[in-house]
Amino acid sequence: MINKSAIEINKLFTSGSVKALEIAQIFLGHIEKKDKEIGAFLHVLKDRVLDKAKALDLKRERGGTLGKVAGVPIAIKDNIHIHGEISTCGSRFLEHYRAPFNSRVVELLEEEDALLIGKTNMDEFAMGSSTENSAYQLTRNPLDRTCVPGGSSGGSAAAVSAFMAPIALGSDTGGSIRQPAAFCGNIGFKPSYGRVSRYGLVAFASSLDQIGPIARTVGDVALSMEVLSRPCPYDTTCISLKEEPFTREEHNSIKGMTIAVPWHFLNNLETSAMENFKESIQKLESLGARIIDINLSLLESAISVYYIIATAEASTNLARFDGIRYGARSTRAKTLDEIYDFSKEEGFGQEVKRRILLGTYVLSSTHKELFYNKAQRVRARLIEEFKAIFKKADLIAMPTVPTPAFKIGAIQEPLQMYLSDIYTIGANLAGLPAISLPSGFNKNGLSYGFQLMAAHLNDHLVLRGAYAFHV
Repeated sequence: MINKSAIEINKLFTSGSVKALEIAQIFLGHIEKKDKEIGAFLHVLKDRVLDKAKALDLKRERGGTLGKVAGVPIAIKDNIHIHGEISTCGSRFLEHYRAPFNSRVVELLEEEDALLIGKTNMDEFAMGSSTENSAYQLTRNPLDRTCVPGGSSGGSAAAVSAFMAPIALGSDTGGSIRQPAAFCGNIGFKPSYGRVSRYGLVAFASSLDQIGPIARTVGDVALSMEVLSRPCPYDTTCISLKEEPFTREEHNSIKGMTIAVPWHFLNNLETSAMENFKESIQKLESLGARIIDINLSLLESAISVYYIIATAEASTNLARFDGIRYGARSTRAKTLDEIYDFSKEEGFGQEVKRRILLGTYVLSSTHKELFYNKAQRVRARLIEEFKAIFKKADLIAMPTVPTPAFKIGAIQEPLQMYLSDIYTIGANLAGLPAISLPSGFNKNGLSYGFQLMAAHLNDHLVLRGAYAFHV
């Protein structure tokens, strides 16, 4: 059961071959046994999932209409609200905070009869590329437990890779779904900005954040998108579009499609990763795609632009965590100023403090024009560069990450850690849909990631390319 896809599990349940309670018990048992060594979950929602499973079995017995993901266990990153459950965002600041409402994506999953099995570990407030910044525990890569699972959605990627859930939701601000998916040998999809509601996602950088699925098959990613990409009355950035049958793309060929590759931008790849990437491109060619070389010159500036804009938005979004409205209040505080100062000092980890300080600096009156406003202008030019490329190409192909997963504790320098997102950040800055696909393994058994992206709102084209590549 644990190695079956979400589509297969749903069919087994809806056909009457297996009960939802049995599915829940099998996955809960596997989590109890496996997660002690992986550390993917912060909270396992045992009572909730068992109650839901019993209700689903009764619903099926009575002939009720069953949802698209009925009986499917799904894990949720711990910055996405589930009503009544703790949402820590991987931070001590929110250690006891219970969500007062459901996020829109959770609401949609529950409407379609999913089994929400647990909340997964993450870098604190989604700030990190290894999940080593969690305030609670270390998450290990199931492919090699001496390595990181990536971040910030490392817990979600590890849960899927270790067969503790066929699907897990993550959030992607600069690659935080795709990079851990690549490290753990999964498929990770960042939808177009606005395609999936962000309501109930604790914001890191509001113009960049996007919720999306991690799974082991493209079909499960497509199924997730059919559930998640629906209009939202609470989120003004969520675009109201008709529902798309994303699973239909499985039957569409990429023969005749044009796929662009920015070869000039791939000099950060280690030799074996470059060889793997070239093999992946050759596979697309063998499927009938036409490959062209492109020049995306502004991608060279993407890291700098991203860390100016993302930290600026983070410093604004995290201002609410002050020990008064949200989060734990310092017991040392005697005055109002001390409540603010001590609560933030004790509540936030080092990486969060670093990014808040950087964001406050670039937004200051003396530096806003020099840094923030200039970064926004470069971002606008990058978006125009992408638009020009998509006039002559259907997809852009790049590696997901420069290297496979690195050892736990191996990267201590923040800038070096930031560079692990060099190939993923562009999609967030431009709001593009992008997917990471496993494209092979190195001699140590660690996964390479291959990335496809398309023009804004052409999510179906990304999934078409993914289906073809991942046969």
